[in-house]
Amino acid sequence: MKATLSAQLGQNLHLTPQLLQSIRLLQLNGLQLEQEIQQALDNNPLLEIEDAHDGDQDSPTAQDPALDSAAFDELPDSGMWDVPGASWQDGDDDRMARIAAGHSSDPQLRVLQALALELPERGLAVAAFWLEHCDDAGYLDAPVAQLSMLASARLDVPTAEVEAIRQRLLHGDPAGMAAQDLGECLRAQLVALPGVVAARHLALRILGGPMELLASHDYPALTRAHDAEETDVHEAVRLILSLQPRPGDTLLPERNTVVVPDVTAWHADGQWRVALNARTSRRVSINRDYEQALAATADASPAMREMLAEARWLTRGLSMRHDTLLRTARVIVERQAAFLTRGDEAMAPLTLKEVADTIGMHESTISRITTGKYLQTPRGTFELKHFFAVRLEGASVSGAAVKAMVRRLIESEPSGRPLADEAIAGLLSRQGVNIARRTVAKYREQLDIAPARERRRQTVRQPHMARVG
Repeated sequence: MKATLSAQLGQNLHLTPQLLQSIRLLQLNGLQLEQEIQQALDNNPLLEIEDAHDGDQDSPTAQDPALDSAAFDELPDSGMWDVPGASWQDGDDDRMARIAAGHSSDPQLRVLQALALELPERGLAVAAFWLEHCDDAGYLDAPVAQLSMLASARLDVPTAEVEAIRQRLLHGDPAGMAAQDLGECLRAQLVALPGVVAARHLALRILGGPMELLASHDYPALTRAHDAEETDVHEAVRLILSLQPRPGDTLLPERNTVVVPDVTAWHADGQWRVALNARTSRRVSINRDYEQALAATADASPAMREMLAEARWLTRGLSMRHDTLLRTARVIVERQAAFLTRGDEAMAPLTLKEVADTIGMHESTISRITTGKYLQTPRGTFELKHFFAVRLEGASVSGAAVKAMVRRLIESEPSGRPLADEAIAGLLSRQGVNIARRTVAKYREQLDIAPARERRRQTVRQPHMARVG
């Protein structure tokens, strides 16, 4: 075997500590960044919080007037991020006291506390009966019919009312309590999920079918059984697997998550303006007195010089983060101005690469700076990722815009005559948007809208429900 010597020319990127820190700062969300800054302030005496007015001359905005962004103190409403609280403690405290002490951690007692302001005393007694006959996982320990008759006889309540209160528990918080089996438990949780949930209706159909197909993850069989695309079946199964099969284990205190936007955009003087939120973009600077003292001292300790270097890395990294976030948000607002003005149907196709090319950065940088960062607009607060929309193949519109068109057509369909997916595809074709029936079905599932046959049944039932009420 003959040995040979060859030369190869190549490029390698050496990730310095400064570069690694800058990359890490890009991907931190507002809360994580605040924690990072506070830790740096606690550990490095050379750092201090910079007053927004004093630092304007060094801000990214001042360095680049083309950003056309406002300073922190020029926002349209200084209280725009405040979320008002609401008090719910205006009910019958005596009745609450009869159930249990407010600090009790017993799961069943906490469920009753939640119902105490809504149900009369007789209803609470029935709810307590059902909970007494639930195991630790939240399932009934005997058949529904048997327990319903027992509760009716013991509490002198009609069986219909007994079952109605079980349904209240089943669809309450946590959803799935007092279920008779796993299928009923998971279906109740699906129905209880708030807002628009993609693949909800397909997941309900799967739970209503043969459970062995779901248990074996037989995706081809599920696809054939429900006339859906296999990718949609995978999404529906993932949704089912995300549910809690033991609702009794999930009785945790409710937590309210408040999103604080990193950037805000508003329309003024005929143009869109963009600014960072000072609450999530605090500016940090190096104390000038300390810095000058270190520069004038030839024999400064290595530890102090290392602190100075770390302070410089951090301030530069934060400056780069703020600059990148601001420029990225400005491009997004410019490209999606039609969406901000007219709504979902005007969402333009936009990719990470297009934004990266516009501001002269790499796609990975744009991906990091848009993940977990939020933009507040007159239309609402959105994660920056929300504004990226894939171009529909063979069309000049985005998939998000077409999805909005599907929703509009369904919302305006004739009463009692719901539009089938094929009919929706035909109507879109007349508007110059050619998509397949299965694509319409996919978008409809993502919008959490039932198929036409289910919507027809719902329309038929509504007049009957009105008469009963």
